[in-house]
Amino acid sequence: MSRFVMNDDVAVAQFDWGSAGMRADVPSTGCESFVVMDVTLGPGKMHDFHKHPDQDEMIIVKSGRVVQWLEQDSRELGPGDSVYIDKDVVHGSFNEFGETAELQVILAPAVGEGGYELVDVSGDEPWSSLRG
Repeated sequence: MSRFVMNDDVAVAQFDWGSAGMRADVPSTGCESFVVMDVTLGPGKMHDFHKHPDQDEMIIVKSGRVVQWLEQDSRELGPGDSVYIDKDVVHGSFNEFGETAELQVILAPAVGEGGYELVDVSGDEPWSSLRG
């Protein structure tokens, strides 16, 4: 259903790695084409190595900085930088800096009941020892 999504209407979930506010997903908007999230990573926090088997992803840095891993390659990303990730590709976002990082994340297509799927691989090699 088409609608305006006001900032105060965005449901924000807290995680040990930060927070995610769902702007467009199956439960909140009925959107089955894509999912849009506002993600925050506090200083020293991370969204550890994971993959989305059936979803492509775009991560856009809105403020702050992160070290973004794409498979075994990493780059520091700052405001305006982004990364496109094909489905089933391992990646992780790590805030190694002193300020909160704000990201906008788009996944497509929406998958499952909540529109979002994730497979944590942070305990598997080479991911568990990649960052040293």
